[in-house]
Amino acid sequence: MDKEFYTMNDFDFDGKTVLLRVDFNSAVDPSTKTILDDSRIRNNVPTFKELIKKGAKVVVLAHQGRKGDYDFISLEPHAKILSKLLGKPVGFVDDVYGDKAKTAIKNLKKGDILVLQNVRFTPDEKAKLPPEKLAETDFVSSLSKLADCYVNDAFSAAHRADTSLVAFGQVLPAMAGRLMERELENLSRVSKNPENPSIYVLGGIKVEDTFTIIKYVLEKNIATKVLTSGLVANTYLLAEGYDLGDANNSLIEKRGHLRYLSPIKEVLDKFRDKVELPEDLAYDNDGKRVEIGVEKLPVEKPIKDIGFKTIEKYSKIIQNAKSIVCNGPPGIFEEKNFEMGTKRLFEAITQSKAFSLVGGGHTTAALRKFGLEKKVSYSTTAGGAFISYLSGEKLPAVEALKKSYEKGSK
Repeated sequence: MDKEFYTMNDFDFDGKTVLLRVDFNSAVDPSTKTILDDSRIRNNVPTFKELIKKGAKVVVLAHQGRKGDYDFISLEPHAKILSKLLGKPVGFVDDVYGDKAKTAIKNLKKGDILVLQNVRFTPDEKAKLPPEKLAETDFVSSLSKLADCYVNDAFSAAHRADTSLVAFGQVLPAMAGRLMERELENLSRVSKNPENPSIYVLGGIKVEDTFTIIKYVLEKNIATKVLTSGLVANTYLLAEGYDLGDANNSLIEKRGHLRYLSPIKEVLDKFRDKVELPEDLAYDNDGKRVEIGVEKLPVEKPIKDIGFKTIEKYSKIIQNAKSIVCNGPPGIFEEKNFEMGTKRLFEAITQSKAFSLVGGGHTTAALRKFGLEKKVSYSTTAGGAFISYLSGEKLPAVEALKKSYEKGSK
């Protein structure tokens, strides 16, 4: 792959002040305001360790929550967690780019880490301006004068055009951190000339996101086949002309998915040979799992999983794949009677010799439940950025890195 952006191999960090943008946005307990999951912080540890080893002075930029929400809190607890993970002191300053922040940055020594306050505490972070204009804000102009370079390691926020994600590369050498680099390498592997057969296993309830992915990967001839399940499959079955029954039709309507029936029908008309729909489904009959062939629909009970025939068919397709992308569980895996589809398909993915890339919070939770999390080839840390990338959308933060590289390589 041709080089598109600078990486941490391209800069001498010794004694240099580095602005490091990470995504520390974590789940927060509504009552105690404590961090419930530190995985986002852990993901960036390799980048921190490398910068420390190379003698950098690291200034951390990150966000937490949205203004007005219960999780819109200080980054002080994040700094304490990072300190424990690294086994060394990590500084924190209750300021983003004012005098306190500037003084703390100037006092840094080689190997020091300083976490600045939540960047969303400043209005400049969410200003709706082009990157070159954002670079003129007090936020960017103040901090860039104290730094030698900018490293973006926040792939999970890369689909946003916030100031700290897109503007510093206008005025500083900008490069991808190790997490950002790793995410883009693995996503590129499944989306740009993937090994065939390339199978997309798409389930869950997010019909809008999944539709954009399916349309893109089929139109661009990226996917050999798409295996649908979950509420996604039910919506596609409805578009195909199946009556799912009032309870299931109403759920699709309630979630606002009826507007996708027409565009889904167009995709099915064009690519029906590449889109697999379930042959049978499992519904909840007073807590019991009952399976029904789609030819026997409708059913007046909630559909909660794919059936055995579909599991067998999909598993065989997965077994012969060379590359696999998976997003969204096939069923309500949280319920014992309806976990089979998710468990069996995810086992098939991990047993396949294919390169497998998975993403999404529920997908990761299901893999963890069945002890399969470490058996996939790569599990992305991102949600929205993952969906945007697979849908062929340009990620503002990645585009900013590319523009910085183009500017520097001239």
